[in-house]
Amino acid sequence: MKDIQEIGICEVGGFRIGHAHDEKAATGCTVLLCDECAPAGVDIRGGGPASRETPLLNPVAMAEGIHAVVLSGGSAFGLDAAGGVMQYLEERGIGFDVGVTRVPLVCQSCVFDLVIGRTDVRPDKAMAYRACENATTGPIEEGCVGAGMGCTVGKYRGKNYAMKSGFGTFAVQAGRVKVGAVVALNAMGDIFDIDTGAQVAGLLNEARDGLRSTEREMLADVAGVHNLFTGNTTIGVVVTNGAFSKTQMNKIASMAHNGYARAIRPVHTTADGDSIYALSTGHETADLNVTGTLAAYVMGRAIGRAVRAAHSMCGYPSAKELGR
Repeated sequence: MKDIQEIGICEVGGFRIGHAHDEKAATGCTVLLCDECAPAGVDIRGGGPASRETPLLNPVAMAEGIHAVVLSGGSAFGLDAAGGVMQYLEERGIGFDVGVTRVPLVCQSCVFDLVIGRTDVRPDKAMAYRACENATTGPIEEGCVGAGMGCTVGKYRGKNYAMKSGFGTFAVQAGRVKVGAVVALNAMGDIFDIDTGAQVAGLLNEARDGLRSTEREMLADVAGVHNLFTGNTTIGVVVTNGAFSKTQMNKIASMAHNGYARAIRPVHTTADGDSIYALSTGHETADLNVTGTLAAYVMGRAIGRAVRAAHSMCGYPSAKELGR
């Protein structure tokens, strides 16, 4: 895209991002802390989501916005992590005023990473609190960090033919409008470069030295019935400095799923819990459709960064190792 300029994710403005993880256990969490209560939306497409407080983002719900989003490993066990963010924000007087205290409004989604590293270690309150303490507006580390620590892709034939993935970011500026995305990429399917169309990660071939197509493998099995629950879900957040309502942010979250569809094949299966949050963290006048289009683009690019920044670990090869 010639008319847009790449920027750092935190240059979008209005938030900080922090990681915390346990590398030996291969799990972690990432927090996005808003400077102000931010209008937000969500679109959940996959069939197996683990999430917290998403009803707050329904346009008919009373809350006008939220204070933080948590992305974590641990499957539903990882939902405990939000308590650490709640504590961190309450200690600083941030939250919805209920008279006796302020209640932080914190949404969360989790990836299933229990089959990698240690099954008995999951993101918890203490880990998420550390992520809040680590939150910064500086450059954000990508790859095997935070919620991306236990992420893998290409799992249709089981973990022996899967690859390592991770956490990715990407952001752009068009005029005065800025749009960015962060993603923890833990898909069942294969990953493609949205600009070239080339497969960059996913299902390994029998020799584990190259790639094959998950879609073709699925079509070859069309007469069979398979249990695809091998640990999936891609979760992400879109942020923009455009001033939008909660209803509009739900539409932008929906449009951002086009980025998933361009970069992940197949996507939104019953074995995935694909979810995207969208936050308005600024006050610039912006067009909804343009912003939604940019949201899809930056999400697709963030997915590419998530696999290219990851390194091999726990027996899962990375795109770097395969020279992709």
